[in-house]
Amino acid sequence: MRELLDEKLERFEELEKLMNDPDVLADSNRLAAVAREHGSLAKLCGKYRRFKELNAEIEEAKGYLQGNDPELRELAEMELPTLRETREQYWNELLDMTIGGADANRTHCIMEIHAGTGGDEAALFARDLFEMYRHYCDSKKWKVEVMSISTTEMGGFKEIVFGVDGEGCFRELQFESGGHRVQRVPETEMKGRIHTSAATVAVMAEPEEVEIELKPEDYRVDRFCSSGPGGQHVNKTSSAIRLTHFETGLVVSCQDEKSQHKNLAKALRVLRSRLYELKRSEEESKRSQERMTKLGSGDRSERIRTYNFPENRVTDHRIGLTLYKLDVILAGDLSPIIEALLDYERQELRSSFGTIE
Repeated sequence: MRELLDEKLERFEELEKLMNDPDVLADSNRLAAVAREHGSLAKLCGKYRRFKELNAEIEEAKGYLQGNDPELRELAEMELPTLRETREQYWNELLDMTIGGADANRTHCIMEIHAGTGGDEAALFARDLFEMYRHYCDSKKWKVEVMSISTTEMGGFKEIVFGVDGEGCFRELQFESGGHRVQRVPETEMKGRIHTSAATVAVMAEPEEVEIELKPEDYRVDRFCSSGPGGQHVNKTSSAIRLTHFETGLVVSCQDEKSQHKNLAKALRVLRSRLYELKRSEEESKRSQERMTKLGSGDRSERIRTYNFPENRVTDHRIGLTLYKLDVILAGDLSPIIEALLDYERQELRSSFGTIE
C-alpha cells in the first residue's frame, strides 16, 4: 500500500515538473495529456502528502513526550489524540481511493463485451449487458463512446468495444471483467425451455499517450470497406481501420465512424489500452506472491455472475451475493452489486494492511 502510494506521489511530482518543461509546453498534445494525468492524481496525492505530514507531526510530538520540557510534553499529550484521529481518517480515505490498485483513480476506461457460447441468444445477452452498462453510466453522468461494434441479424452483438469517461468510472467498473452467464427462455424457443448462454466482459484502464507511446513503425495499418448497416457509405469507402501491433501481434479493428481518421484515432486508443493491460498483467504475474483477492484477477474465463430470468435473480459468485431484482439491475441500477464489491475489497485491504503504525 505504502509502496503504491509512494509510486503515485513520485509520478505526480514528475508530472508537476513536466508541466513546467519548455519541451512539453511547446507540444500542446503532450501538455494536455500530462495535465489530464496530473489532474487524475491530484486528489489522491494531495491526501497522501497530508498523511505523510501528519506522520511527521506525530513523530515530532512523540519526541516531545520523551523530552525534559514539561510544557512541550503537555502540549504533545493534548495534540497526539487529535493528530492520530485525523491520520486514521486520511488512511481510511486513502484505502478507499486505492481500491483496485494502481489504476484506481483512472477517469477513462475501455470496455469490451464478447458473445460467448449460445449463438444468437449469447449475442442478444451481450447487447443486454451493454444496455445495462450504458444506463448505469448515464445515471453517473459518465460519457459512453462506442469504438467498434459487430452485430447479428437478430440485433445482438457479437462484440462491442466502448469507452467510458468520468470520475471514478474505472474504480467502479473494473470488477465487471470476467464471464457473465444468463439463464432464460429465448425468444426463438417454442417449447419454453430455459437456455444457458454466456458473454465475456473486459474492463481496461485507458492510459495517457505519454504512458504508452505508439510510433507509426510499431504497427501496420490496413484500410478496408465497412460492413453492416450504413446505406451507400458501406462497402464503397475504405474508411474502416485495422491495426496490427508487430511486437505483440495484437489486432484492433474500428469501422464505427465514416471518417478514416476518426476510426484510426479510436483504434489507437483501444490498442494502447490493450497494450497497457498486457503490461499490467505481466507485472502482476511477476508479483504473484503478493496478495490477490477474488475480485482482482479479471480473468475472462472465470464465471463471475449469473442472471436468472425465471427467478428474477442475479448472483455474483465471487462474494456470494444474490439479489432478486434482475429487472431493476438490467435497467441500469448496478449500485447494489458495485457497492457490495467495493465494500468487500475495502475489508480485504483493511485486513491485509492492518494498523497504520
